[in-house]
Amino acid sequence: MTDSARWTRVDDGRFQVDLLTADYRRHAFTRHSHSTFAIGVVVCGAEQFHYRGALHRAGVGSLAILEPGEPHDGQAADPSGWAYRVFYPPADLLFEGFAGPSHFAEAVVHDPHTVHLIRSAHEALTSGTDTFAAHSKLTWALAAVVDRHGSRAPSGTSALSVRDAAAVQKVTEIRDRLLADLRCAPNLRELADGVELSPFHMLRVFRAATGFPPHAWLVLERVCRARHLLAAGLTPAEVAGAVGFADQAHLTRWFKRVTGVTPAAFRNSVQDPVRTVA
Repeated sequence: MTDSARWTRVDDGRFQVDLLTADYRRHAFTRHSHSTFAIGVVVCGAEQFHYRGALHRAGVGSLAILEPGEPHDGQAADPSGWAYRVFYPPADLLFEGFAGPSHFAEAVVHDPHTVHLIRSAHEALTSGTDTFAAHSKLTWALAAVVDRHGSRAPSGTSALSVRDAAAVQKVTEIRDRLLADLRCAPNLRELADGVELSPFHMLRVFRAATGFPPHAWLVLERVCRARHLLAAGLTPAEVAGAVGFADQAHLTRWFKRVTGVTPAAFRNSVQDPVRTVA
């Protein structure tokens, strides 16, 4: 059986949330991160992924909860591959109605009740039928994730030493410089000079704050921007040039490594988002 994957975009007018329905045999995700949470359940086989310095395994019935900005990868942990259903909710949607920030200490938990809610909501939303019930299931499922597995966010600690605390603030400046024009990124010397650090120190500070060196972080941002442009209706060829990839083949190679599907498949999947009514 070949790999298959489909993205669905749900839009109720107040928020958008993406869903992935996938069945992989050979696909392996490159190391990346998300701007949203990733909450998924394995329905067949098993997946493994590196996250927060450890290798995690998620089998059938497991609930995986990955936080925004946390680098991770993903590949089969079973000869038959794995199939899973994933939500990518933004933080304001996930924590709507909850007081204060929340944190998920465990990447993989075993909770049949919440797994059932997540899978049921995912199936209801991707089927496109009875949107009122589907929206209700989504609300209950996400609330269960936070209620049963969320905790107060830990006090902030940095991977860098205290003497580097001021340098961490410069990461925002570096990000802004990289995002100013995705098609024409400055070189490392220019980035370092812009924040008055040596190239080596700048690389160390940036990687400690983001989990990626600047060039890798920029590629992931290009993929993220590409998703928005494809969803807006642009063709893969148009998007490749707009976000700074050398050509469509370059975009396709990186896009599939991060999202599990080609740009064309993603564009076709989300052109008609499932609209729910609160």
